[in-house]
Amino acid sequence: MDLLSIAIIVAGFLLFSLISGRLRGTIITAPLVFTGFGFLVGSGGIDLVRTEVDHSIIHFVAELTLILVLFTDAARIDLTRLRRDHNLPVRMLLIGLPLAAVAGTLLAIQIFPSLLFWEAALLAALLAPTDAALGQSVVSAKAVPVRIRQAINVESGLNDGIALPAVLLFAALASAESDVNGASEWIRFVLFQLSLGPLIGVIAGLAGARLLDVAAERGSVDSSFQGIGILSLALLTYISAELFGGNGFIAAFVGGMVFGKTIRHPCTFLFEFMETEGQLLMLITFLIFGAALLPEALEHLSPAIFLYAVLSLTIIRMVPIALSLIGTRLRVPTQLFLGWFGPRGLASILFVLLILEESDLPHHDELLSITVITVALSIVLHGITAAPFASWYGKLASRMGECEENQQVNEIPLREGHMMNESE
Repeated sequence: MDLLSIAIIVAGFLLFSLISGRLRGTIITAPLVFTGFGFLVGSGGIDLVRTEVDHSIIHFVAELTLILVLFTDAARIDLTRLRRDHNLPVRMLLIGLPLAAVAGTLLAIQIFPSLLFWEAALLAALLAPTDAALGQSVVSAKAVPVRIRQAINVESGLNDGIALPAVLLFAALASAESDVNGASEWIRFVLFQLSLGPLIGVIAGLAGARLLDVAAERGSVDSSFQGIGILSLALLTYISAELFGGNGFIAAFVGGMVFGKTIRHPCTFLFEFMETEGQLLMLITFLIFGAALLPEALEHLSPAIFLYAVLSLTIIRMVPIALSLIGTRLRVPTQLFLGWFGPRGLASILFVLLILEESDLPHHDELLSITVITVALSIVLHGITAAPFASWYGKLASRMGECEENQQVNEIPLREGHMMNESE
């Protein structure tokens, strides 16, 4: 990437920062702006910014973003509160997510008969995680009951880490399916990664929390350097797992969860990082998505790909979520609201960049295109519907009175802040 490309990107960030306040609460979201900006200046538009999907810088940004997102999101989850107050996201994660993966696999086999079975399963797993950032106004709108906002927010904060092992396993099985001679090697490799990754994550999370607690008790840690220490721990957890043959991303997710559960001293940095430096990394990812991935995917766009993208955002998502909420006494509009706001975004983009690009699959281009088109459609549809739907549902909820939707719950802060449009 040359200096001109860098200058154009930096200028784009500067311009957006100058008008970001006016865009708050509108249908124009930050992911939509930066995806469109990337497409405009990239090969799909005026071709001023030259980016290649396999460029080392792009992969470095993607890896760093995924490590920090997995670690910080997991660290900010209060498992005690989650079990006590948040049965909705637990149901959506433990029942809705697997059902969505199954439905996505079965429909992919029907719509794309050329796909191998495990390729179809991989596609469904790539598109299973959700991203609350694409429906910004929903999780920040005060009119929407806090229980519903938190259900969407907590689900999106955890499902990328939960889906990751399935993505790795299905990628390995798909590669093995196309290379029968190396099947046992692929499976052995992935099982090794899936077992060592969590183990190293537990050790790193416990050790990191203990070290930070001791330093805080002795007064030897400066508050301004606390954040640097936590980020270093996240990266060290990833690197350690990779060195020992485990999966670094799984280690980062498990390490973050253990760290957040065992740390005794308050780490406000965990609630601030993803609103500043983390936001910058995520917006760069959306820019790369628009500049490098989207133009390539549009070249392979077909009616079948578009159909699957639409189904992925509707039936494949909404029916499993409705099934997972049976018995909760939530009303039908609420179930539809929770089902619709399952945007696909950051996790799917990062999984494609880091996993699909490294796998030798016979239908690599098709899988890439389907994933990218689905995410692009989600960026547009969920972005422009978030504010009006949040306003509509908020008014509806206010008329419901005492009901399951309006039960008070403790808030678990996840990704909000600058990327989230505040809607009263």
